[in-house]
Amino acid sequence: MLRKRLGLGAVAVFLVGCAPDKQAPTAFEVRAPLFAMGGNSASNLGTHLTGDEEVFTPTPPSTATPADSRAQGQAIFRISADESTVDFRLIASNIDNAFMAHIHCGAAGSNGPIMIWLYPPSGTPGPAGSGPQNGVLASGSFSPTGTCQGRTLLDAMRAGLTYVNVHTNDGAGTVNTGPGDFPGGEIRGQLGDKNNPAEN
Repeated sequence: MLRKRLGLGAVAVFLVGCAPDKQAPTAFEVRAPLFAMGGNSASNLGTHLTGDEEVFTPTPPSTATPADSRAQGQAIFRISADESTVDFRLIASNIDNAFMAHIHCGAAGSNGPIMIWLYPPSGTPGPAGSGPQNGVLASGSFSPTGTCQGRTLLDAMRAGLTYVNVHTNDGAGTVNTGPGDFPGGEIRGQLGDKNNPAEN
């Protein structure tokens, strides 16, 4: 009888030890983007950023290029109904030492001047050697003032005459040494062209 009780007790202890510590989930989480792309392309703009899109002309010449980068980015813009403000979100992943990001005036295949600072919002470069970045780099809103190639900024953005890029700097002195050290820009995406999900 004692053996039977000991045997049943051992089985009970074994089963309790195998029971999960946590209860099974009873709910799930749904995530949605900040702005849904598509629909009215006059109000929604976006672009995908890669190293291949950069127009790279280093001085002095470099054996490393932004195309070597495995970094990726996504820039999403929502224009208000009265076109007085633009809300944005800039995501950058698998990138190191991001210290600036902008909207520039420039057609595909060419570089151009800064139109809007996206990161940092202060309008001055952030610290060099800041380390890995994965996720939202910047978000906020801006007034779309200024002109680009004879058009208003918004018209230029819609016409493919502007681009977004993220600049990197490892702070080591020598520049353009490889991913994480392209002060002129490591990843870029042209607005208003094939990269714009709202127009596809």
